Amino acid sequence: MRLKFPRVYYGWWVVTACFLIAFYTGGAVFFGFTAIFEPIAKEFGWSYAQVALAASIRGMEIGLMAPLVGMLIDRIGPRKLMSVGMVIAAIGLLMLSQTRSLAMFYGSYILVAIGISAGTTTVTMAIVAKWFRKKMGFATGLMICGYGASGVVIPIMSRLIDVTGWRETVVALAVGMVVFGIPLSMVVRHRPEQYGLLPDGETTSSLVTLGNTRPEPGEVSITAKQAIRTRTFWQMTLGFMAHMAAVHTVLTHVMPYLSSIGMTRTASSFVAMAIPLISVVGRFGFGYLADRVDKRLIMIVTFSLLTAGLVAFEFVDNAGPWVMVLFLVLFSIGYGGNVTMTAVLPRVYFGRGSFGTIIGIMNGVMILGSIIGPPLAGLVFDAQGSYQWVWLGFSVVAIIGLFVITTVPPVKIKADAVPSPR
Repeated sequence: MRLKFPRVYYGWWVVTACFLIAFYTGGAVFFGFTAIFEPIAKEFGWSYAQVALAASIRGMEIGLMAPLVGMLIDRIGPRKLMSVGMVIAAIGLLMLSQTRSLAMFYGSYILVAIGISAGTTTVTMAIVAKWFRKKMGFATGLMICGYGASGVVIPIMSRLIDVTGWRETVVALAVGMVVFGIPLSMVVRHRPEQYGLLPDGETTSSLVTLGNTRPEPGEVSITAKQAIRTRTFWQMTLGFMAHMAAVHTVLTHVMPYLSSIGMTRTASSFVAMAIPLISVVGRFGFGYLADRVDKRLIMIVTFSLLTAGLVAFEFVDNAGPWVMVLFLVLFSIGYGGNVTMTAVLPRVYFGRGSFGTIIGIMNGVMILGSIIGPPLAGLVFDAQGSYQWVWLGFSVVAIIGLFVITTVPPVKIKADAVPSPR
């Protein structure tokens, strides 16, 4: 007797591939930066502001590339972009391992940023949005958990750096970028309509015309040109930008900050690991709720948690370990929920027809927060020898972002009827 296994909707394979890509690149590039921060600063005698500027350069390049990447997704699909992106990122990491000057250090991060922009972030968000509608919150939250789970890479990187050196560790990361990244990118497909499917795995009564992406009944479909002319687009983008400034500053400076208040490098690496790991609760949990609860309410909750966590972080030095626990729980869960909603909320307001272009432009503007935040924090620390005013200032930024995002108006376009974003 032949066993029959249930057929899995291909969209879930896309989510799985994007999860694994997010896991590796998140650990190697985004969260892992804090592990090499101090070793590089000590070897070359560079200031914290100079080293942190690399994170801003990375963010700036990703921001500049995001609109172009978004348009390319809608036109040529994700596989070519992701494969080329992995190769470019690997070349950038190899160049980083040979750094001998500040200019070479920054140049390597430009290459890494270009590669990551073409291979992750905008691409993974846009593709999952094209494969899911009713289950988009769940699918996006699951995919983005890959970035959160990548926190386990930080103490591994820290240990490798202590044993072999930061240069050898970066070479290993470059090799992994090609060995794992390229095969996974081959799994990703562009649109379900190309395979006779609808989003969420619903089959059509007949084979769908190749490339057809006409919206289903009740589904919003707004062009990128229409979207950027709305107040909704810009207010949403500015709210997320405030969140991005605060989060990227914490992620970049968490280990240097904890070292500055007397915590060992090993202990601080585990704190850095805990942030993305705990954020999985917010990424997945709020993603699941986004399919069932008013998404604007979710944004209020996640921004509030993030802000409260930042306030707690400011008092870690004086109030004891329980405040560290409070920070990790509040900040990480709020951060995770926000990351998921940066993909879910625009998809609900603007639809999936031009989602790649829309989210690309949005990410391009939002990334300004991560460009400004880390080096500004470095400058304050270099001047005062303390991070106290840094966390206080970014708590205020997060509060402003909370107000902006909670007052986002409905999309108003004469030719389209846009349902409430529930």
